[in-house]
Parts: sequence; C-alpha cells; structure tokens
Amino acid sequence: MARGTNITKLEIIQTATRLFFSNGFSKTTASTLCKEVGISTGNLTFYFPTKEDILQVLVEMLCEYQWKMMEEHTDEGKSSLLSYCLELATMIASSDQNEQMRDFYLSTYRFPKTLESIRENDLQKTKQVFGEYCKDWTEEQFVEAETIVSGIEYATLMVTKHSAPIDKRVEGALKAIMLFYGVPKEIQDKKIAKILAMDYKAIGMRIYDDFKNFAQKTTENAIEEKINSIRSKNK
Repeated sequence: MARGTNITKLEIIQTATRLFFSNGFSKTTASTLCKEVGISTGNLTFYFPTKEDILQVLVEMLCEYQWKMMEEHTDEGKSSLLSYCLELATMIASSDQNEQMRDFYLSTYRFPKTLESIRENDLQKTKQVFGEYCKDWTEEQFVEAETIVSGIEYATLMVTKHSAPIDKRVEGALKAIMLFYGVPKEIQDKKIAKILAMDYKAIGMRIYDDFKNFAQKTTENAIEEKINSIRSKNK
C-alpha cells in the first residue's frame, strides 16, 4: 500500500543506497525504488525529480566519506598526495571486484549533475594536494586540469577485455595524473610504489562495505544538509 506523504527523504536515500549497491544503479528503476519505499512515482519526483538527483546526494556523501577514510589509511597528514593516490586506487579496486560498484562509479561520471559534483569536489582536493607543484596556476588552469583528470579516472574504471591488469591500470592512471600536475618523477615513483605495496584492494572493499553501512545510519538532518548544499552550489 502506498504511504503517500508519510515518507522521508532519508528513507528514500537509504532504500536507494541498498538497491544501487545490490542491483546496480543502472538496473534500479524508479518504479522498483517506489515499490520498495511504498510510494507512487509522483510522490518520489516531489522529493527527487530524477534518479540522478538521488545519485548526486550519494556522490556528495561518498566524496566526503572516502577522503576521511583515505586519511585514516595513510600517515602523511590531511589532503596528502598519498591519500589522493590511495583514493583512486581503491575506487579502481572496488570496481574491479564488484560489478555493482563499477556501475555506480561509472554512472556518476555519465550524468551532468553528478559529474559536476565530482569535479567540484576534486577541484578543491587537487588544489590542496598539487598546489605546491602548480604554484603559478590560475583557477582556470585547475578547472581545465580537472576536466582532463576526470576523463582519466573514467577511462581507468571502464574495463574491457583488452584492459591491462589492475596494478598496471592503477600505476598508469596515477603516473599520468601526477605528471599532468608536475609532480617530480622521484616523488611519483615513491607514491606509486607505496600504493602498490599496500593491500589497496582489501581497503577498497572495506570502504565500500563501510560506506553502505554509513549511508544506512545517516540522519535526516545530514541528508537535508547535503541537499541544501547541492542547491546552494547550483544557484
């Protein structure tokens, strides 16, 4: 039985998280989500006009959560280069090990709203991580660089039968990104060696599982804050 307007945004987000990570974002239809929540599609669009709007909230949550987790797994301080490298490595690893996670990540790069969230998040991050190597760069140059870097990330996540093994893809992506931002070769080699020596595959799956639990335990206020933040950025 439909529940009408008794539903909350939190319940929609929590149900969507469970469905996206168990069935895949692409295979989860609005009607499936509505059936699980117990509302009509009309009521769903009142809260979230499209699936992309729900995905955007999850992207904002995941970006913040991932970075905190990366810092916990490294010892080089907040917004460090190693944390940045580990974040990308764990994304690639969890995508390789879980089809639904790959679908989730790839979907975030395919929609304008979610891609914008990724680029905005990564823009601020790369200015912190790579600022010392790009001291003369303007804001426009960082924006242009992020456009290219997000393309490298997407290409690395997209696997075909001709794709290289995961270690080679991680190494290639990190090397290309650090080269682009002018990181000296000796530093590139050191960071890549550290990442490849870590069990980044296990870390990636642990973060994937932990984020699902985190999303299920989030609060209505936290969801409202994310939605308001998105609206503020879109003005």
